[in-house]
Amino acid sequence: MVKLGAHMSIAGGLPRAIERGVSIGCNAVQIFLKNNMQWAGRHLANEEAHQFRSQQSESSIGLVFAHSCYLINLAAPVERLRARSVAALTDEVNRADLLGVPFIVVHPGAHISGDETAGLRRVARSMDEVFAATRNSRVKIALETTAGQGTCLGHRFEHLAGIIQLAGDASRLAVCVDTCHIFAAGYDIRTARAYKRTMMQLDRIIGREHVIAFHLNDSKTPLNSRVDRHEHIGKGHLGLAAFRCVLRDPRWDGLPMVLETPKSADLHEDVANLRALRNLLHHEEHEGHEAS
Repeated sequence: MVKLGAHMSIAGGLPRAIERGVSIGCNAVQIFLKNNMQWAGRHLANEEAHQFRSQQSESSIGLVFAHSCYLINLAAPVERLRARSVAALTDEVNRADLLGVPFIVVHPGAHISGDETAGLRRVARSMDEVFAATRNSRVKIALETTAGQGTCLGHRFEHLAGIIQLAGDASRLAVCVDTCHIFAAGYDIRTARAYKRTMMQLDRIIGREHVIAFHLNDSKTPLNSRVDRHEHIGKGHLGLAAFRCVLRDPRWDGLPMVLETPKSADLHEDVANLRALRNLLHHEEHEGHEAS
């Protein structure tokens, strides 16, 4: 069965993300490893890392993974910015190691220059540098599918496949599929037929074996809008049928699937969205019993 959860704030310390996830019944959580809008993070003490590991091991949270800082642009044509991005991601890999976090979701970046091919090469080169600097680490990088706003790479499956092929150590690269992003990028998943067609493309171009996580977000914007705006489950242009297809696809059994939908401090929106997703799974189980 899939592991359902949500992105959780680390405000008040990393262990607080575990507490928040447990409070709403998550069994998977995504976190930032530091302030997501700052290049440098505060020192991560061994004591805090140990507390985080212990708290997770004693909780219902079966898996915690991370999302990288939003400032990182591994495709940047300006060498100073690309190098700074490599250093920031390297630091995050080291933090993930301390915390026992198995992978970090990363946006491929924006090529800015108008040359997609050159941008993809810069991303692959950046990955090689991160992996060389963390060669003893087992932490993977999961390239996220994007909506394709501006010059952002990752809105075509070919982009992610190209980075994996160009990188020197593909064994540490994976893919995170965002439902809102692929829909906004032009990949329809609203019906069983459309979902099957899109997943066949993903499998043919990237390979299903590379997918290790999903972001479950509905979309405020229509198909092929190239605009990234997350909406609550079943309340946007995707609708419930799309999430039913994802959740009931046996290819994704065991994978973490987390929400990145808008929320307030009491997390009631996450509770409602998780209930909607679990209802889809429950209905499948009920229908299966009836059929048997």
